[in-house]
Amino acid sequence: MSSLDIIVKDLKKLGIKQGDTVIVHSSLKSMGQVEGGADTVIDALIEVVGKDGTVMFPALSFFPCCNTLKFDMLNTPCCVGAIPETFRKRKGVIRSFHPTHSVCAYGKLAVDITKDHKLDDTPVGENSPYRKLIGLNGKILMLGCGLRPNTFMHGVEEVGNAPYCLGPTQTFEMTDENGKVVKKDIKGHYFHRPEGNFVQQYDRITQVLDKDVDYFEGKVHGATAYLINAKTLCEKAAEKMKTSPCFFVDDLGGIYDKK
Repeated sequence: MSSLDIIVKDLKKLGIKQGDTVIVHSSLKSMGQVEGGADTVIDALIEVVGKDGTVMFPALSFFPCCNTLKFDMLNTPCCVGAIPETFRKRKGVIRSFHPTHSVCAYGKLAVDITKDHKLDDTPVGENSPYRKLIGLNGKILMLGCGLRPNTFMHGVEEVGNAPYCLGPTQTFEMTDENGKVVKKDIKGHYFHRPEGNFVQQYDRITQVLDKDVDYFEGKVHGATAYLINAKTLCEKAAEKMKTSPCFFVDDLGGIYDKK
């Protein structure tokens, strides 16, 4: 059985279905020797969701954009691994217009899910592809990378008004898909917050979600994978943050009392 066949079979077993809208965090290395590499993983995802589905990857570019304060929609690489960077360059993939937390999408809803991100002045605002997952009954796939690098959770922090979430406003020079240069103030994500030292602990979502109901765990080409319902995660995590604002981070700077 080829790597493609194995990945397709494993993704279906995990719970991904035809017509699904899914955002993927990934680690190619964790999957062992994959014939065809990143392209095979992408092909498998597109095959499983089918013509009515949509595959998304975060195309995060906080390195180097937060140093240069420049972002080129078509040319700035993402800094979160081989699979999303390969996906970004694929024909037919559409990228949202945001300097640090853009998303690339392919499939039926790719245009609709990415087009409004430029309206937000926060990284994972209400118009971002991440937050749009909630209304689309979307899913989050953590493929071989554990549960901590879950960018969707930054949106939950914004919904829950996490005290550590947003830093000061920065002005980025941004080049759109037509080569037009614009400037817009984008509030920094808490990652860039100068005061405090916060470490994300998003694996704690297992303490607020029900396994085999709200999320599922399995193996995909040998890598541990998690499939999470986005709407349920937002609802339950935001509810937890009402009483424990810093539940999903460690406040190493001691600025806020973690409850």
